[in-house]
Amino acid sequence: QLKLVESGGGLVQPGGSLRLSCVASGLFLDYNAMGWFRQAPGKEREGISCISSDGAVYYEESVKGRFTISRDNAKSMVYLQMNSMKPEDTAVYYCAADPDPCRLNANRDHISNVMDYWGEGTLVTVSP
Repeated sequence: QLKLVESGGGLVQPGGSLRLSCVASGLFLDYNAMGWFRQAPGKEREGISCISSDGAVYYEESVKGRFTISRDNAKSMVYLQMNSMKPEDTAVYYCAADPDPCRLNANRDHISNVMDYWGEGTLVTVSP
């Protein structure tokens, strides 16, 4: 079992920055893929970034160049640095883990949201 707890959400102005953190309790190194997902009101959950244990990284097109994912295996942590934030980034952000490497969906145009473990989420609001 792996428990994931996110933190770092909050209110930020457009153009601002936030860093989300996710701490994992359990056998962290057994989990290859660590990802960040988000769900905005009235929308489906989408994968925005994923990092595999070999360092391979994936980003959703809408966040490329603005968001950076990283992981610290020694601390069982995964982070999401979010810069140049936009109102459309407003969502509940979830941390997730899977024993398999990060992968794309069947159409290979988005990060797959098939992950074994999920956190409870942290709310990020981007507003003036």
